[in-house]
This record gives sequence, structure tokens and C-alpha cells, in this order.
Amino acid sequence: MNPTAPNHPVHGHVTFLGAGPGDPGLLTLRAVEALAAADVLIADPQVLDVVRTHARAHVDMPVQTVTDEASKTADVPVLRDTANLVMTAARSGKRVVRAVLGDPGLDGDAADEMLACAAEGITFEVVPGVATAVGVPAYAGVPLRDGKGGDVRFVDARTASATCWSEVGASEVTAVVSTTLDSVVSAAGELVSAGRGPDTPMTVTVAGTTTRQRTWTATLGTLAQVLKAAKVLPSPDGAQPVIAVVGERSAAEQRDRLSWFESKPLFGWNVLVPRTKEQSASLSDQLRSYGAVPSEVPTIAVEPPRTPQQMERAVKGLVTGRYEWIAFTSVNAVKAVREKFEEYGLDARAFAGIKVAAVGEQTAKSLIEFGVKPDLVPSGEQSAAGLLEDWPPYDPVFDPIDRVFLPRADIATETLVAGLIELGWEVDDVTAYRTVRASPPPAETREAIKGGGFDAVLFTSSSTVRNLVGIAGKPHNVTVIACIGPATAKTAEEHGLRVDVLSPEPSVLKLAEALAEFGAARRDAALEAGDPVTRPSERRPGSRRRARS
Repeated sequence: MNPTAPNHPVHGHVTFLGAGPGDPGLLTLRAVEALAAADVLIADPQVLDVVRTHARAHVDMPVQTVTDEASKTADVPVLRDTANLVMTAARSGKRVVRAVLGDPGLDGDAADEMLACAAEGITFEVVPGVATAVGVPAYAGVPLRDGKGGDVRFVDARTASATCWSEVGASEVTAVVSTTLDSVVSAAGELVSAGRGPDTPMTVTVAGTTTRQRTWTATLGTLAQVLKAAKVLPSPDGAQPVIAVVGERSAAEQRDRLSWFESKPLFGWNVLVPRTKEQSASLSDQLRSYGAVPSEVPTIAVEPPRTPQQMERAVKGLVTGRYEWIAFTSVNAVKAVREKFEEYGLDARAFAGIKVAAVGEQTAKSLIEFGVKPDLVPSGEQSAAGLLEDWPPYDPVFDPIDRVFLPRADIATETLVAGLIELGWEVDDVTAYRTVRASPPPAETREAIKGGGFDAVLFTSSSTVRNLVGIAGKPHNVTVIACIGPATAKTAEEHGLRVDVLSPEPSVLKLAEALAEFGAARRDAALEAGDPVTRPSERRPGSRRRARS
């Protein structure tokens, strides 16, 4: 029996699910499947954001919180009596997912909750996850074993006995120590006291597998000095968890070659993406692949046209055969037509017999998701000009109809309309949606923009430049400004901004790629000069490097 099948078991069912150390990409396919079928989701606070995006919209998420110093420090709610929450939900016959940080069998106290289920006869399953003590070293560039083998010992410093420290200290095993930032020096001292050489290499990693990750390389004997010199200790963030790896495989020269995650071109960069939420999704995903932390700040809100009758007539004309072509110049245009179709009970079949053009890859992708494969996408520049270069002239012999339906924004330029008319086509230029300036972002975001808290800003149109400056102010001069094309760059310069990155073609994905190349070149230059690799925001007055929780 599949425990997540639609029919509820009589006594409910519990899935103990490992959510990994923090990177959302480390969730397993089985974990995603279980989350999608859950009636109740009970998650450790550290992984709540990781798992709830895969749960149903109205999944029940009961949480009991307690306010104490630990929760204030971590700035997350602390779960209390989670076993009771799990049991209460399961007794009512519901499918319960209990998501834990790391792996249920190695991290946390999930075993006690499993025993409680077993005692009451409630069926459960375990979906393993990437254990924190395994995943964090992998992201830090510290392999725990190599071809020569070797023993690995996992130590939880909170519960380790004197015997445990003595055994690890007297051996040459690779030790993976789970502890906190303000206790890691004490753990190193325990190993030295037990006989481990003070020159034994070690690494210490905070916020492992996330874009806030930071790793320090030292030895058991020099750790205190290294953390003090890096201004990490003393720190108000001392209670945050760390993973320390002790042994030859954490040697500095080896980690320099294997540090794949923290050496990403935009690692840890806070990048402002001033677009609508729908438009920024794919761009933000690509930025994350380069190690950046994207912040999506809408500068444009999309609203229906003031007079919808023109759009209604055009959609009816689409169905009755009035048009030879329909041209989509944005994802928003696709969305507007799709919503009008749904209003009339139509679907993608209404496009039968009509040629469809898309201005670029993202618009084409949106059409394909609707069930429509475009007949024309520019082979060169993804813009109105690029579309016109590939658009065929009207031929009365081969084209039974000479009319094109062009659903657009109210502020669109006339380039495409004029070009189509020149090619012999009649154009119904229809306002499908209006673009208006969005509301100002929160005060904290506005201060970060003006004060240099962002490392880069990506401008994807002239309107995003004007609107961002209008609702939030001008970005600080340390912030890297990246623009999608010459027109956008010109607008940025007119607003007093220095343009650092220009996309080689008008594509948001190429823009992100160009920013990554800029970041990589900046990183390489720092390493070649023997300087520390810093983010642009760390150059602003008063800023200094510190551990980011």
C-alpha cells in the first residue's frame, strides 16, 4: 500500500522526512511526493521554508512556540511537544509529514516520536534526508573519505562524554563535530587534551549548504586565533550551529582545490531583481545557481486595461478567423490572453489554424505551458527588432488573411507595429494589460538600496530603472549595476548610475550570465592580487566582514 495514497488510513499515517541541511535542492523526490500528499505538515523551524513550498496550498501546519533566549537568538519559533502534535493529527486519520532538519535517523530526536507512533499502533515510514554532518562538509569542499578509506567518527559536542573525547583524541580518525560557534574552540581543546596533535587541520562551517555558508580553515591549536582575527568571535551569533571537521582531509591546501560551493562567481551576493513576481522567477533561479541571494522587489504592477471591450472583440475575432497571426511580446501578454480565454471557456485549441509568434525564449516557454507551440521565435536578437527580421512579408497568394493580433502593454513602443505595416500586414494593436508603478518596498529594503546593502541590481528595462528610483531611491555607488541592453543602460546613466555590466543580448538569462562573469573576474583578480574575496557591499563605509547568520 502506498502510504500517501488518496484514501486515509483508519488511524492516520506519519512520514518522518529528512529535509536536509538547508539547501532546498537537496530534498529527495520521495520527500516532494510525500509533502504534496500531506494533510498536516509539522516541520522543524529551520526547514519550514524548504518544505512548505512543496505542500498543498491549504495544508494544516500546527506549531506551538515558546519564547526564550534561544528562540530570540535564532529568530525562529521553537517547537515544543512535537510528538503530541504528530500523534493528535495521526489519531484523526490524517496523513502527517514530520519534517526534520537533516536526516531523521542521524539528526534530532525523531526516533522518540517514531517510538510513540509504534506504541499506539500508528503506521509510519521514514524518508531519509541528507544528514547535516554529511552534507555540510561536502558543500565546504571537505571529503570525509577518499580512495584510501579511513574511519569517520561523528560527535555531538552537546552530549559527548569524556570517554568519547578520549577515544577520538587518541586516534587518527576524521572527526565530524556538531557544535555551536561559541563552543567550537572548547571542542578543539577537548581533542588536544585527549592527545590529538594541535597541528591537526580542521575546518569550521556555519550556515552550511546555504548561500550564507562560510568556512574557516585552521588547526586545533590555531582555531581561536583564526576566529578572533576574522572577527567571528566573540559574537552575538555564537549560538548558531556549526560543523567542524578534524583531520588531514580538511587541510587548507586541499580545501582550496575542492571548495566548489563558496567559489561560485556570485556566492553570497545580495542581488536585487526589480521585476514583477511572475517575471523574476526564472531569473532568480539562475542567480541562485551562481550562488547569489536574489531579492525580488516588484517595481511594476500589472492591471487589466481600463476599457476591456477592445480585448474582448480581438479574442472573439481570434476564434472566428479574423487573424492570420498573433504576436506575443511578453509573458504578461500571454497571461492576459490566457485569462480572457478562461473567462470564455476556451483553451489552447482556439489557436488552431493561427500562426503564433513569440518575442523570445521566456515568452515561448509561457506559451508552451499554455499548450501552444510558437511558429516563430527570433533566431537572433530577442526583441521586437529581432522578431521583425524573421517575420515574413504579407503575400496575398499564400496568406488568406492579412491581419495580425498584437496584445500588448499600454506603454509599448511602436517599433513592431510600424515594422509589420511596412511588411504589408494590417495590425490590431490591442491593450491587453496596463503597467503601473508598484507600491514602495518596505523601509528596510529602501534603506538597503540607498545604503549599499545590495551587491548588485539587475535592470531589465528602462521602466524598471525609472520605477525603482521613483519608489525606493537611487542605488548606492558601491552596488554593481547590470543592464539588459543599451537603451536601459542609457536610462540608468541618465539617473546618475554607473553601468558596470551590459548583457550581450536582450535576454534576462544572458544578463544573469554576464553578471556571473563579472563576479568571476572580480574574484579572480582578488585572488591573483592576494587580497581577500569580498562582496561589493562590503566596500561601503562602515561595513566589515562578519559571520552572517
